[in-house]
Amino acid sequence: MNPELDAVIERVIHAPRAAVWKAWTTPELFAKWWIPEPYECRVESFAPHAGGGFVTSMSEDGLTFTPHMDAAFLVVDEAERIVFTNAVDSTLRPANPMPVAVTGEVTLEDHADGTLYRITARHGDEQARARHDELGLVEGWGFVADQLAAVAQS
Repeated sequence: MNPELDAVIERVIHAPRAAVWKAWTTPELFAKWWIPEPYECRVESFAPHAGGGFVTSMSEDGLTFTPHMDAAFLVVDEAERIVFTNAVDSTLRPANPMPVAVTGEVTLEDHADGTLYRITARHGDEQARARHDELGLVEGWGFVADQLAAVAQS
């Protein structure tokens, strides 16, 4: 962890680790929490395994969808860890994503009250981290972590 380049969001989710994992790896559940409300998420493709990809789009009105993320899963360790990046796209081709390249690392641990959920957003340089901060990365990823909790608890 490099505090100048990385941001960490952590929550205790009052649900079993298997439920949080399912919300992260099931396209229908993923679509319910991946983008902050009131936006709607549509999962275009989703292959949660190392080397698999995912593509999402978003909509403000539920009718017109625009691209959101085209990313690749780098590591998928059952019920423990997911690492993904948009620095390569869902077909494993190098990408120059807008507004910024990021690698996300998700870890799940058992906790007395459910699951300790941690997601780290890793950036290549301080400018990318600053740009993501300007766009509200911590608030946005924190908001969707709360949405993830609601899906996992239902």
